[in-house]
Amino acid sequence: MGCGEEMNRFKQLLTIVVILYGITPSVMASDANDIDPYEDLNRVTHRFNETLDDYVARPVATFYQASMPDPLEKGVVNIFRNLDEITNVVNDVLQGKFAQAANDSGRFLINTTIGVGGLFDVAQRVGLPRSEGEDFAQTLGVWGVPDGPYLMLPFVGPSTLREAPSKFIDNFTNPYAHLDDESARHAVRAVSLVSTRAELLGLDDVISGDSYLFVRDVYLQRREYLTNDGVVEDDFGDLDDY
Repeated sequence: MGCGEEMNRFKQLLTIVVILYGITPSVMASDANDIDPYEDLNRVTHRFNETLDDYVARPVATFYQASMPDPLEKGVVNIFRNLDEITNVVNDVLQGKFAQAANDSGRFLINTTIGVGGLFDVAQRVGLPRSEGEDFAQTLGVWGVPDGPYLMLPFVGPSTLREAPSKFIDNFTNPYAHLDDESARHAVRAVSLVSTRAELLGLDDVISGDSYLFVRDVYLQRREYLTNDGVVEDDFGDLDDY
């Protein structure tokens, strides 16, 4: 895929995001005191996602975790976290966090080279700690764009009106999204999803009561915590990746 075509796609998606936020401020304002106005529909989607997780995602992740040696499993996690540094750096700059951008850039350069493509987190050992991550939804939050109503998306999971379209923007800073081989793109993305789900297996027993409300509240509080760089109180600090 050519660079010109990639730029055209980026401009089109950015235009969609701008238009979306241009026509929905009243919707966001009207729902300011109602974080979940679409709860009935969200619950249906939540049940669909839970069923998909019960019969597909969790069994695959369980098999993956059981069959992968721990060092290799950790290495795969490190590789994808290293690729995420590119998205972190872009959004660091957009938010004016230049010191953090330098830190995250250094991490990417060191781990990609000395760390063998990110397999080993060498940067952590030389004094460049991994940040909690930045994405375009957080950037919009820093720019003053409100969250909007909570959304439960099929296959994707928890989101908000602000975050949902932002995922498309972040996709342009995702290296494996630009692989020319479509089958390779899908394969890498599948490994990423399975690796992420395997990391979350330990949290399955933490969920109690109404799973929908638990997931929603943890997600919204965690997103607020990230957008405000930890300024708000976070009662779910142990569930960072959830």
